[in-house]
Amino acid sequence: MGLWDRLTGEFIDIIEWTEPSQNEILAHRFTRYKNEIKNGAKLIVREGQVAAFVKEGQLADVKTPGMYTLDTNNMPILSTILGWKYGFESPFKCEVYFISTRQWTDQKWGTQNPVMMRDPEFGPVRLRAFGSYAFKVTEPGTFLKELVATDPSFEAYEISAQFRNVIVSRFVDVIGSAKIPMLDLAGNYERVGTLALERIRPELDKMGISLTQFFVENISLPPEVEQALDKRTQMGVLGNLDQYAKFQSAEAIRDAAQNPGGGAGIGAGLGAGMAVGAHMANAFTGTTAPGTVAAPGTAAPGMMPPPLPQAVAFHVALNGQQAGPFDVASIGQKIGSGEVARSTLVWKPGMASWAAAESVPELAPLFAAVPPPLPPI
Repeated sequence: MGLWDRLTGEFIDIIEWTEPSQNEILAHRFTRYKNEIKNGAKLIVREGQVAAFVKEGQLADVKTPGMYTLDTNNMPILSTILGWKYGFESPFKCEVYFISTRQWTDQKWGTQNPVMMRDPEFGPVRLRAFGSYAFKVTEPGTFLKELVATDPSFEAYEISAQFRNVIVSRFVDVIGSAKIPMLDLAGNYERVGTLALERIRPELDKMGISLTQFFVENISLPPEVEQALDKRTQMGVLGNLDQYAKFQSAEAIRDAAQNPGGGAGIGAGLGAGMAVGAHMANAFTGTTAPGTVAAPGTAAPGMMPPPLPQAVAFHVALNGQQAGPFDVASIGQKIGSGEVARSTLVWKPGMASWAAAESVPELAPLFAAVPPPLPPI
């Protein structure tokens, strides 16, 4: 440093600090040549800040907003003018720190990882949350001792990570102990924020900082859980599914009627609308519309085959007695054994009277391989 710089540094008689707007500076150390203060210098402390004097490594005094004259009568140090006989080497030096006491707003917080909690309706769920908070320095001495120390320019980003850790940790405690159902959280953000504020405030008080505001802006669920809730909500909105199906059919017919393809397009559209309505109605009644194919491994009720027909049974006159009933296969065996002849009388339900076996359409083919009786000699 040149002689002129040294001399001009000696005679600085105004100590003040105007905070730059682009930085969030919480504490700033006023810089002078060897920390020497001229006797009679003016100290200007603006609203929203205080000035802390550190003498020989210890906090000596804290000045609130106002203008002060620094001399040996009101300061615990000797002025630089007394050091002229030592060649500008004052035996007493003092550091001045300006500490911002205004409120710092719009500070962001959020859960870095999902928070697990037990919901009374849905069981274990994972939540994410974020919001904002505001703080201010209320105990400059404690703040200087605990955080600033010898930092010449202490900025908010240097403690933002610590704030976030404290806030998230205490917020998790609050959300877990509040036992508010997940679906009711949206209506309780203010309550949760108040509880979290009271839980976090003592932690910051230890640093000389007061948490003035705490807001919960959003508490969200994982995307897959939100999709499931959306489906559940959609079902609740639909209400009567039968009425909804009819409404959808009417909408399809209306859209088809607006088809600019002319009469043919309208006819096709009406057919499509009716098909849509039939498909939706059948979906609720358990049937399948014509022309559709059931899913693999399932059988649509409309495509089931009818039950097998019952076998035809005949009563047979054997040896002057009614026997049976016998099915066609059994009668065929009796024809082969000679028990039943062409002229044997048979009857089944629906026939008006007994008839010869060979005259019945169901039995006539059985006699094709049986020779007729021999002619009389």
